[in-house]
This record gives sequence, structure tokens and C-alpha cells, in this order.
Amino acid sequence: MSWIEALILGIIQGLTEFLPISSTGHLYLGRHLFGLDSAGLYLDTMLHIGTLLAIFVFYKDELWHMIRHPFSKLTFLLIIGTIPAVVVGLLFKDYFEEISITGSTIGWEFLVTGLFLWFADSVKKGAKKMHDISYKDALFIGTFQAAAIFPAVSRSGLTMAAALMRKLDRETAAYFSFLLSTPAICGAVLLQLKDVVGGGVEYISFFSLFVATCSAALFGYMAVKWMIHYLKHHSLKTFAVYVWILGLVVLVCQFTGVF
Repeated sequence: MSWIEALILGIIQGLTEFLPISSTGHLYLGRHLFGLDSAGLYLDTMLHIGTLLAIFVFYKDELWHMIRHPFSKLTFLLIIGTIPAVVVGLLFKDYFEEISITGSTIGWEFLVTGLFLWFADSVKKGAKKMHDISYKDALFIGTFQAAAIFPAVSRSGLTMAAALMRKLDRETAAYFSFLLSTPAICGAVLLQLKDVVGGGVEYISFFSLFVATCSAALFGYMAVKWMIHYLKHHSLKTFAVYVWILGLVVLVCQFTGVF
């Protein structure tokens, strides 16, 4: 993997982790384009570390508050919102790893993401702020996050859609969605690191991995900041149209044997 390929994949990861268009699906396509399928697990781990750094920097005040006040409402909201993903991940880990490797379903998953985005953007706008979020809201949003364990179903897209359905205002929907991603990404990194240890990754240079991680962190931070502002004033339907087009292109390519 050259440093230019690493830079591009880092940009893809950083942007698509927080834009509602599926980072895993885009990374699969990016790795396939560069012929890097065999480097998937270790590369994905470093890219997730990059986006995790972006979250830590952006939400440093909230995370520090939870460290100082571990029994605060915000802490329990994140715990409750993460439980569904933990349960689904542990029960179906092998199955989801298999379909992530083959990529056989990602075209359909892009289409499903678009449907959720379009529907959620069509519901009546809510006015809930962060202090109005209930534990029931967190569980509902977390259940949608669990569904995003499919490779090309967007985690940020489904959690923002769920938040809008629960009548959070648009800015708060994005804000809570990204904050809820913190334990999910942490868990994914820990599981991947466990599988990576002793896996033999000499063919990926340290410099390329460094570039990939830094670019994912930088563009992830930019994406979080931009998306929260964007959703306050704009529609998710633009992203729905994008993933529909991408999903159809992927399905055509798979049907015709391009990949």
C-alpha cells in the first residue's frame, strides 16, 4: 500500500464514518479498487483508531465530564444506547465478518440506508435537545445502531434517522448520533486488535499506516463538525439519493462480473 493509497483510504474513512453513507461499504470499494483486500482487518483497525481520535478531540468536554461523573445521565444514555449493538455483535459476529469479506450484500445495503434516510427526513420535525433525551430514546436509537452492523448500512445514517423519529431536533440528532458512536468504535477497535495480534502485517509500511490514521482523524473531525451544522439547515435526502445511485452501480457491477 503506497502512502497515496493510504491517504485516500484515510480520507474515505474519515468522511464516510460520519456522513450517513457507510464507511465500511466505501472502504470495501476503495480497498477493492486498490487491490488491498488482503490488508483489510489491520488497515480497518488503524483507520478506526483515526476516527476514534477525531471523536475524542471533538467531544473532549463531554467525555471528560463522564470521566469525572461516571454516574451521570449522559453516561447511562450511552450505555443503554450501546447495549443492542453489543448483543447483536456478539451473537452474529461470525456471520457479519463473512459478509464483510465477500461484500456480496453491500449494494442492497446501500439501498436500504437510502430508504431510512429518506423516510426519517420526511417525518415531522422535533424539538428535543440533549437534556430532553430519555433512556427510551437512547435504546431506540441504539437498536438502529445495532442494525448498522451490516457492512454497507450506515451507522451514522441509521442513528440520525432514529433520532429524528424520536423527535430530536436536527442538530441534536447528529450530535447525539456521533457521541453514541464512541463506545461502538472503541469496541470495534478492541475486537479488531485482538484478531490482529500475531497476524503478520509486515507488508504494510508503518508510514502508510501513519498517513492513513492521521488522514482518517483529520477528515473525521472535519466531517463531524460539518455534518452537525449541515443537518441543522439541510435535508438528508441528498445522501439518500447518493447511496441509491451507488447501490445500483454496485449491483450492476456485481451482476456483470466487474467485481
